[in-house]
Amino acid sequence: MGNLHNRVAIISGAGSGLGRAASISFAAAGAEVVLLGRRLSKLEETAALVKAKSQKEALILQTDVAEEQQVQDTVAAVIEHFGRIDILLNNAAVFESGTVLELTSEEWQNQIATNLTGPFLLTKAVLPAMRKAKYGRIINITSGLSWSGAGGYAAYSAAKAGLESLTRTLAGEEHEHGILANLYNPGTLRSEMHATGKDPAVVTPDLIRLASLPAGGPTGTIVSYG
Repeated sequence: MGNLHNRVAIISGAGSGLGRAASISFAAAGAEVVLLGRRLSKLEETAALVKAKSQKEALILQTDVAEEQQVQDTVAAVIEHFGRIDILLNNAAVFESGTVLELTSEEWQNQIATNLTGPFLLTKAVLPAMRKAKYGRIINITSGLSWSGAGGYAAYSAAKAGLESLTRTLAGEEHEHGILANLYNPGTLRSEMHATGKDPAVVTPDLIRLASLPAGGPTGTIVSYG
């Protein structure tokens, strides 16, 4: 599935769903994993599973990715602990319904903050370390709602469309620094956001492949499950 031996991977939204599954799989592939999320108890559950599956101790950093100072402090703590950052998986998300007419400004801002501003803040914070190392692999989780125009999820859909544009821009800006940025669409996963769907573990091999791309590998692309 790819070798992440001794790579340092930050995973947002690591307390459940895809973030939890990715944390376990990345550690099993050899990575040192950093778990980000707002709910400490959920992060501790993930860390226990990481240790059970890989014998590795995950670094837990309770973080709201929409809060710039928290993000900056978190990234500084990772660099202090490990000395570098190799992989960033922007997975944290808020998925709430609401049409353009129904959404309040606050509801709109809350979803944009986590789903788009959060990945921007984390990416901006890790780039100096990645540029210094001339190596980085950034994976942003997207959704078919970014382009399908399905009604009822205006803020989420807009945020994911923005994230796709941001990723392509990032790929162009950072390629010369050895940093690859790609999007991954896992489809519908069974999680706290969806009662039905695939087991998140089935898509983690794709994430490991994106996290272990060789120098000169694809960047600015969208990979979809299946």
